[in-house]
Amino acid sequence: MKLLTGSPGWSTSADVIVIGSGVAGLTTALNLRSYGMSVLLVTKARIDEGSTKWAQGGIAAALGPGDTPDQHKKDTLAAGAGLCDIKAVDVLVSEGPEAVRKLIAQGAVFDKSETGEIALTREGGHLRNRILHAGGDATGAEVSRALLAAVRDDDGIEIIEHALAIDALKSPTGRVCGVTLHVIGAGSRDGVGRALARAVVVATGGLGQVYSQTTNPAVSTGDGVALALRAGAKVADVEFVQFHPTVLWRDLANRGQQPLISEAVRGEGAILLNNKNEQFMVGKHPQADLAPRDVVAIEIFNQMQISGQPHVWLDATKIKDFEHRFPTIYASCIKNGINPTKEKIPVAPASHYASGGVLVDLNGKSSVDGLYICGESACTGAHGANRLASNSLLEGLVFGARIAAALSNNLPAQEQPVEDGKSILLDPKILLPLQIAMSEGAGVLRSEASLIKTLQTLEELSKLTSKDPRIEAWEATNLHLLATVIVKSALLRTESRGSHWRSDYPQTQSDWLSRIIQQIDSDGNWQSKVEVI
Repeated sequence: MKLLTGSPGWSTSADVIVIGSGVAGLTTALNLRSYGMSVLLVTKARIDEGSTKWAQGGIAAALGPGDTPDQHKKDTLAAGAGLCDIKAVDVLVSEGPEAVRKLIAQGAVFDKSETGEIALTREGGHLRNRILHAGGDATGAEVSRALLAAVRDDDGIEIIEHALAIDALKSPTGRVCGVTLHVIGAGSRDGVGRALARAVVVATGGLGQVYSQTTNPAVSTGDGVALALRAGAKVADVEFVQFHPTVLWRDLANRGQQPLISEAVRGEGAILLNNKNEQFMVGKHPQADLAPRDVVAIEIFNQMQISGQPHVWLDATKIKDFEHRFPTIYASCIKNGINPTKEKIPVAPASHYASGGVLVDLNGKSSVDGLYICGESACTGAHGANRLASNSLLEGLVFGARIAAALSNNLPAQEQPVEDGKSILLDPKILLPLQIAMSEGAGVLRSEASLIKTLQTLEELSKLTSKDPRIEAWEATNLHLLATVIVKSALLRTESRGSHWRSDYPQTQSDWLSRIIQQIDSDGNWQSKVEVI
């Protein structure tokens, strides 16, 4: 199964192809180079336009006095609501501190305290101050800057910008041996081409554009996960889409990427209020406003249903020097007519992070030979049912290094691709009704009825095919595939857990300590499996 494209007009090759230029892709590329492998780094827009630069909160690592990886592990497991892979969590928290130190050695500059030590703050779900941040609320931008500088200085990394990875190429043995790319531009690499490699690493980030409102940039259409699915890879935990509880609410007509109000703002003392000016999180969770994201998001959703209003309020007026501590958020609020130092900020949940993705082992290897996944596109199991705040950048650092180390020990000879599978392409006009259906039926709160209705809409939209291969059609087709797999998994999980909430099954069930794994064959047939963790 593959996307409909034209015939390849050019070709290139490298030892390893890395798709994506966020923290996961850049870290993987740099570590691959440390082992002497040549790298082709493919990015969908400009190299600095991935999700990483939008990360406001920071990086979680046990670096502070009295903090330990074991304490970080306990907080991660608590947020993951019983579905974390403990081995993956152990890797994340134990290798995290050294990964952050390496990032600092590569030039990343984090905020310091008055004593000159790295300033550590706290976010939802953390019982210790262990969040490193840069520029107040511009951590992702600083991490991206440091890694990009290192990548650009390395002649062994070839960069292709404005290139969409369409499908994996597979050899007669079934091994992934390259990808089909489409490059927007003029010159020798324009249009559809073929890139060959001895291994492919997908680090394309999230799939937030499957919903009407998201914190993700426009490029986050889940292309890498869709590519892996069509290649036959297993995906897991895809029903666990994390909705960030505090996204700046502007207008119901606003779609796509929305301004994020980091929970670090609540970490500095901001409080959530309903339309009656009540601090509604008190009594709902021991950590109140700093409860894990799923708890805060669903309670905000409940308050919105009770009041009939499209948002609640975040009062940050008592935070000292807000404009200096959170310059990005301050500028975003001012741009939208709100002065957060003097007035409350209207906020509502929006799609933020996919805790699931392509199922991988502890070295990032998928169920398909030659295909590795890193970052938000992957399901390492470290996040379980709900990612702990600021563990995402850390995951990219840790597992990017592990993938490179694994490939340094086992990089097979280049194989040649063969053509197989039927082609598919949907009309780009399905996108808006798809996003609306997903937000209404498979968003913060789901039910059997809402999910079945959403699935029926997706089935109707699948009939709107196209014979015009272009980026908008490829993205729409990818999002349709991802929406389908999310809804199918959400229907199977008859409980509420982590970031998956079912109004018809509001309780967490002890007999649901299981992972839902899905896969499609070359003819497009779905296979679902429930595995006990």
